[in-house]
Amino acid sequence: MKIERINKGSWGKVRAFFDLITSEGFTIKGFKIIEGINGLFVSMPSQKGSDGEYYDSIYASKELRDELNKLALDAYGSQYDQTLSQTSGPQTESQEAEESKLNSSSENDQSAEEKAQAFSDDDIPF
Repeated sequence: MKIERINKGSWGKVRAFFDLITSEGFTIKGFKIIEGINGLFVSMPSQKGSDGEYYDSIYASKELRDELNKLALDAYGSQYDQTLSQTSGPQTESQEAEESKLNSSSENDQSAEEKAQAFSDDDIPF
């Protein structure tokens, strides 16, 4: 199996679309990389039914699904890393200092938020 093309973007919870070429030469279109509550995962191609729900049109065993997840997320991550290195380039000292300031200020904001959220039953007005 190999990924033929991957189209990255942000469409709601969908982070990428990709096609898969099997070792037998079949091309299967319509796979998606979805951002779920437990991280990224691969969604099988699906079609909308008459009831408005989406149903998978491709089924795979657990082992094959796991292999596909690893393959697709590796391809997604490597393409993401390449895009990042092309756009960011080396940082100057002033950029590094600014990034350091932003990181420390967000830590201070977070600790202030944690303090604000810590309250007792006596703080509740009812």
